[in-house]
Amino acid sequence: MKTTFIRNHQFNYIKKQSDFVLKTLRTVADRRVLETVRADAEMKVTGAFASLSTEQEQLLRPISTLATAEEFQEYMKNLEPHLEPFPPITLKQIQKLFPKNKKMKLPDLQSVDFRYVTYLAWVDISSNKLFIVYPHEGQFIGVEGRIVPTHKKGYCLFCNRQQELAFLTVKMKPQLAAADNYSSIGQYVCMDNQCCNQSITDISALEKFVLSVRK
Repeated sequence: MKTTFIRNHQFNYIKKQSDFVLKTLRTVADRRVLETVRADAEMKVTGAFASLSTEQEQLLRPISTLATAEEFQEYMKNLEPHLEPFPPITLKQIQKLFPKNKKMKLPDLQSVDFRYVTYLAWVDISSNKLFIVYPHEGQFIGVEGRIVPTHKKGYCLFCNRQQELAFLTVKMKPQLAAADNYSSIGQYVCMDNQCCNQSITDISALEKFVLSVRK
């Protein structure tokens, strides 16, 4: 039985390193430079994990020995069975995360390949709201906010890639329990959350944002 230990953002990071090594192989002739790039890629890929078993290391380390596009494709394909999917979630669980939105549009969970999901997100066009579900320490966090397309490209807060952006505004609870003056925070995020999930290589900014605006 294969163990799952690679999260979606880590898989994307490995793919990014693979693409960089392959590009270097195609454009650089200096053997010393190539050896440095290969060794650096192996170090970065294995270093993306807090801990690895011997078998897991053996699965990742070949990135420094690959030479052709076919070999890189096979390498990534061999990693797919080890992807750790987004934790199982039901529509009832999602509804409980957003109790004030009883008529909100729910995502089509059957159409989602949860192996390639770092955060679950969908837009309810009727209310112009973006809903985000993020797993953290064994629990799901729900975030909702108004979303306005910018029709411009820029860097997304979550994936840090240049994509078509939307401006997301999330209301934040008052600091004091007795207060009623809500504040709000706005950030630019990908208009296409599926594309964002395919691009995200680091969860730091996403997690910081989600935790700062959690309900």
